[in-house]
Amino acid sequence: MSPTAKDYFELHFTVLIWGFTAVLGLLITIPAVDVVFYRTLIAAIGLAILVLLRRGKFNIGPGEILKIAGTGLLIGLHWICFFESARLSTASVSLAGMATTSLWTSLLEPLMVKGKRLHWFEPMLGIVALVGIIIIFNVEFQYLWGMMVGIAAALLSAIFTIINSRFTIKHDHFVINYYEMLSAFIAILLFILVTSGFEGIVIPGKEDFLWLLILGLVCTVYAYSISIKIMRRLTPFTVNLTVNLEPVYGIVLAILVFGESEEMNPGFYWGTSLILLSVVLYPVIKRYEKRRQGVNPVA
Repeated sequence: MSPTAKDYFELHFTVLIWGFTAVLGLLITIPAVDVVFYRTLIAAIGLAILVLLRRGKFNIGPGEILKIAGTGLLIGLHWICFFESARLSTASVSLAGMATTSLWTSLLEPLMVKGKRLHWFEPMLGIVALVGIIIIFNVEFQYLWGMMVGIAAALLSAIFTIINSRFTIKHDHFVINYYEMLSAFIAILLFILVTSGFEGIVIPGKEDFLWLLILGLVCTVYAYSISIKIMRRLTPFTVNLTVNLEPVYGIVLAILVFGESEEMNPGFYWGTSLILLSVVLYPVIKRYEKRRQGVNPVA
C-alpha cells in the first residue's frame, strides 16, 4: 500500500470510528452524563500519557489553560446532548442532527472570527439543510426532541470547533485536548457531587466498562491522534469532505447493529440526504469559488 493510499484508508477508518460513537452511546446502559464522565476521564488519562511520551509541554500559562478549560465545558455539554439525543430517539436521528455541524460552522464563523465573511452560497445551502430537517420532522415527529437535542449538539460542536481553531495556532493539539477533557471531567464530577453526592457516581458493569474504554481510548484518543497525523499529509479540503461521511457511516453501522429499531420512513432518508447534500456541497463550492477568484483552493 502506497503512503497516499494508506493515508486515505486511515482517514476513512477514523471517520468510521467517529460514526460508531452514537452506536456505543446506545450500547452503554448508564445515563448520558455518566457516559461523558467516564469518557472524559479515560480520554484525559490517555492523552496525558500521550503528551508525556511525545515530551510535550503541559505548562502553557494559567490564562490559556482557563480559556481551553472553558472550551472543554462546551465539549462535555456537546457529548451529553449527542448521547442523550440517541437515547431520546435513535442513533440515526442523532447523527442526522449532527450532520448540520458544518452548516452551523459556516454561519457562525463570520460572527465569531474577525475578517471572516458570509459567502453567497452559505445561506442557500442552509435553506437546503433546513428543508431536510423539516422533512424529517414531518415523517418522524415522534423523534422531535431527539432531533432537536442532536441539532443542539451540532451547534455546540460548531462553536467549540471555531474556538479550537484559534488555540491550535499557538499550542499542541494533544495538550489542548488534554485540558479540555480534564476540565469537562472535573465539571461533570462537581455537578454529580453537588446534585447527588458520592452516591450519584454510577459504577459501570463489566460490559459497559469495556464499551467506555473503546469510547475513551479508541474513539477519542486514538482517532484524534490519527486524524492529526493525516492532516499533515492530506489537504484540509480532502479531510473535511471525508469527515462529512461520518453520519452516513454511523447510520449504516446503527442499522447493522440494531436492525429494525433503526429503520425509518423513506422521508427520513430523503431529509437526511438533503442535509448531507448541503454539507458535501459546501467545500466543493468553496473550492470552486477560490479557484474562480485565483486563490489556492488548498489553503
